[in-house]
Amino acid sequence: MRTKLGTISFLVAGFLAVSLPLLAHHGNAAYDTAKTVTVKGTVTDYIWANPHVFLKVDAKDDSGNTLHWVIEGQNAVTQATAGWSNSTFKSGDQVVIDVTPAKNGRPIGRFKGRIEINGQQFKP
Repeated sequence: MRTKLGTISFLVAGFLAVSLPLLAHHGNAAYDTAKTVTVKGTVTDYIWANPHVFLKVDAKDDSGNTLHWVIEGQNAVTQATAGWSNSTFKSGDQVVIDVTPAKNGRPIGRFKGRIEINGQQFKP
């Protein structure tokens, strides 16, 4: 009986040691969650993959310089459940997207709120 209990305890501890770091992966530490930035530009790439879906957009800043935005979504399964697909965005699409920006000021963010594709509100 003691051996079974020890084995079960070892397996549970091992499972927790492996699974808890997975939760830490999804932190918001890099993003300014109190802020929203609107990105208006042209889709250059749409990556439908795990662990996250990514959209690349070229957008002009206030000075007219092109910024190469990378916008992160959830995993493909979660996005599909929300009505997205691997053809939601295409290169050349004109988009307006609200994002949670990176704290360091780089053109990186997460989808947050409004998404317009070629002048149409995206409603999955």
